[in-house]
Amino acid sequence: MLFSDVLRLALRQLRVNPLRTAFTLLGIVVSVGFLVAVVAIIQGMNAYVKENIADAMVGMNSFQVRRTPISFGLFNDDQFRLLERRPNIDEADADAVRAALPDAVAISLQSGWPTPQADVVWRDRTLGSVQIFGVTSDYQVVQDYRFTSGRPLSDIDVRDRRNVIVVGADIATTLFGGADAIDQDVRILGQRFTVIGVIARKGRVLGQSFDGFALMPITAFGNQLTAVLFAVVPAVVAIGVLVGGIVIMNIMLMAVTERTHEIGLRKAMGATSADVRKQFLAEAIALAMLGGILGVLSGWALAATIAAVSPLPARVTWWSVALALTLGAGIGVLFGVYPAARAARLDPITAMRAEI
Repeated sequence: MLFSDVLRLALRQLRVNPLRTAFTLLGIVVSVGFLVAVVAIIQGMNAYVKENIADAMVGMNSFQVRRTPISFGLFNDDQFRLLERRPNIDEADADAVRAALPDAVAISLQSGWPTPQADVVWRDRTLGSVQIFGVTSDYQVVQDYRFTSGRPLSDIDVRDRRNVIVVGADIATTLFGGADAIDQDVRILGQRFTVIGVIARKGRVLGQSFDGFALMPITAFGNQLTAVLFAVVPAVVAIGVLVGGIVIMNIMLMAVTERTHEIGLRKAMGATSADVRKQFLAEAIALAMLGGILGVLSGWALAATIAAVSPLPARVTWWSVALALTLGAGIGVLFGVYPAARAARLDPITAMRAEI
């Protein structure tokens, strides 16, 4: 039997049983759509972290490029909505600044506003309300930081998403007491970080300390925001895939039972067991692929809706689409093998005697 004939018969079976097809597709569409949408949200969250420049204080010989002005709170709702429509600041903007200012000593990216505060835990000590910044290595040059011990963040730390931090003098003194802070492991937002440097004291201005902060690679900073989603998504998607696969297998087993007479007739007319096996396997794969395509479209639409109604630039990536389609085909193959093999094993004489 030609492949085109197998595919044509498989699609015809899907058309003649629309209700069964719809119920089978539902589980696949939900799991695949969820995968595409959540990956888009995660990519959007990472982009949001990486593409916004923060409102940190800079020196007299420095300037800051921001998406929104520092005094944005003075604007009314309509003005604020206009500000929200401005594009996010990203690496391309930093490259444009570098090209425009070839003599600049350093150009850095910093995590966006509002600056999060978190507890920093070391052994049995906890220091609360510590400002956490995600930065590139040049940020330390822009801020003219000096180190009393250890080393600054490096480009390699940023590139490799290393879980390392440098801390202000207040953190080193208050949290570690007399102990050496370098190479100490602390926990921030449930994640472990190693202290690699302590920044020299900058003092206070109008009672505001400039030494109670921690800096981490901006790439690791984005991971903290999405770590929970990355942990949960595989489990949820796996459950959805399993449910969708079981539904496909049950539906195909039901189809084998209902079409026993048809299978016997085809075998009596010369169809081989391999032909029957290919036919039912093709139907399972067609169902899974159709569900995968619909799932991708659903996930894409959901991601676009999220991007339209929220500040997160949800982004559908090519690899998530490829993964979703591969997942759909894989479900069809994995859960369609047993029904197809069962159909192929039917004895033609016994199958012909089955009631139509």
